[in-house]
Amino acid sequence: MREKISHGHRWTFFLLAIIPLLLDGAIIPAKVPQGKGLQVALSKPLVVKWTYPTDFTTNLRPATDVDRIYLPLTSGLLVSLNASDGRLTWKTDLGGELSSSPAADEFGVYIASQTIGDQKTDVHARGALRALGREGGITLWMRTLPMPIRGTLISSEANLYGGSSDGRVYAVKKQTGDIVWTLQHSAPFASHPIIFGSRLYIGSEDGYLFSLDKTTGKIYWRYRTRGAVRGSVVVSNDLVYFGSADGYIYAVRQDDGGLRWRRRTGAGVETVAEGPDGLLVASFDNFAYSLSYSNGDSLWKRQLAGRVVTEPLIVPDGVLFTPLSSPAGVVLDLKSGKQLNNLPIGEDNELTASAVAAGNLLFLTTTHGLLAFAHPN
Repeated sequence: MREKISHGHRWTFFLLAIIPLLLDGAIIPAKVPQGKGLQVALSKPLVVKWTYPTDFTTNLRPATDVDRIYLPLTSGLLVSLNASDGRLTWKTDLGGELSSSPAADEFGVYIASQTIGDQKTDVHARGALRALGREGGITLWMRTLPMPIRGTLISSEANLYGGSSDGRVYAVKKQTGDIVWTLQHSAPFASHPIIFGSRLYIGSEDGYLFSLDKTTGKIYWRYRTRGAVRGSVVVSNDLVYFGSADGYIYAVRQDDGGLRWRRRTGAGVETVAEGPDGLLVASFDNFAYSLSYSNGDSLWKRQLAGRVVTEPLIVPDGVLFTPLSSPAGVVLDLKSGKQLNNLPIGEDNELTASAVAAGNLLFLTTTHGLLAFAHPN
């Protein structure tokens, strides 16, 4: 017969069981998902709530932990801004140059950088990976790397992941900087990896998409295209969707990487994104596409004012594209591709940093600073 336990005893047993695990670091709080609690409606009017003016912005996407936004600048600078009002909370000079888009969560801010050696003796950059404290930007740990990480850093509950310019993929412990595993490839990486379930997906400059075990780095499969694979991928319906610089969008099976279908656009494809009704694609042919997940058939197609090399930002009522050299970002309806709204960026905008949303704010990096958009009160 099962003995009945009182409410107070249950709490006692629970605490006795969990405290040793917490002390050993075995239980790690789950990361807050990007965009959780998002309150931005792209189809409704948006106005600039605050700006952070600077002429030293880069093409690297800012990171956010919802409360703050971390803006990469040239010359190895990173600034931490209060998300609600743009107030500067701290600034740190890491030296060299930042080499990939940073990541942030409740534990810290994670930065990849590069230093340039004496050109007479060393023509290569050297890399470093750091964890910074959220409150003051103090370095918690640093790991030197033979060559810098490119593209985007991403994080799981325990590890950081990124690909470097010397063909390595790294998994690094977030709390200590210890290397968990590395994978060596023959070509550089400069892409936006993603994690889906137990797998890590990352593209290479010689056209491969890798499916790896995120815990061990084991290769499940790799699929070869004829152009660089730099953007993030979408995993849905047991298929993996991605774009290539060869101008094709691919759908391959999640289990073995076998080709299901591919569709050609008019130019290279930098990134794809998951829409509720279809796969969203931005091509260098100046068009945005929505394709059927099942067979790649076109649902709609819309010409934009310039090339799109950034990841589209999707919310339930629309998708934001930020064409290169265009004075405005364009919001399209997810079902029809009809234009719903536009956001002023600036006449001389030449940056390719992706938009970021957190809470009720939308952040756009421009040539002359960071813009924070919100709905009028």
